Amino acid sequence: MSSGTDHEDRFRRVYAADFQPLLAYALRRVAHPEDAADVVAETLLVAWRRREDLPPDGEARLWLYGVARRVLANHHRGGVRRQRLGERLRHRITATMAADPGSEVPERLAVRAALARLGELDREVLMLTVWEGLEPREAASVLRVSPAVVRTRLSRARARLRELVGDDLGPPGHVPGVLAAPAPKEGR
Repeated sequence: MSSGTDHEDRFRRVYAADFQPLLAYALRRVAHPEDAADVVAETLLVAWRRREDLPPDGEARLWLYGVARRVLANHHRGGVRRQRLGERLRHRITATMAADPGSEVPERLAVRAALARLGELDREVLMLTVWEGLEPREAASVLRVSPAVVRTRLSRARARLRELVGDDLGPPGHVPGVLAAPAPKEGR
């Protein structure tokens, strides 16, 4: 049986490993950075309260994405602003935004507008696989659907996004890079 200290240590490891990806996940899904801070804070509060239930290390991030997805749904549905974090967290958000290459792509607004025109599940599948770098089976775990549904939705979402944005070839990082299938990860 594990002690409370073991669960606290495990939570600290998960926090250290998954804070930045979780923050990037939230930043890409809200209009204001302070809303992302609220989503991450609430997600980590759930993780802290349920630290004894955290899945194994390889699945903890997927579990956190699932929690964050539900927090975001509540945030969007209710339209209620969450408590703002202190200056330290805002500083981390600024550092993360500056390091996110997606925020430097000139076509970012066109991509966001096109993404907004996709259905909710298609948009989320595309964002999880392209921006968060998840495999279809991992995205399926976050979304609680089958991997086959994710693969079908991903194909359809890419095709629809190409229609909306265009598929002209440009330098690396250009919009078509968003539309291309990611290279398979080794060992999977």
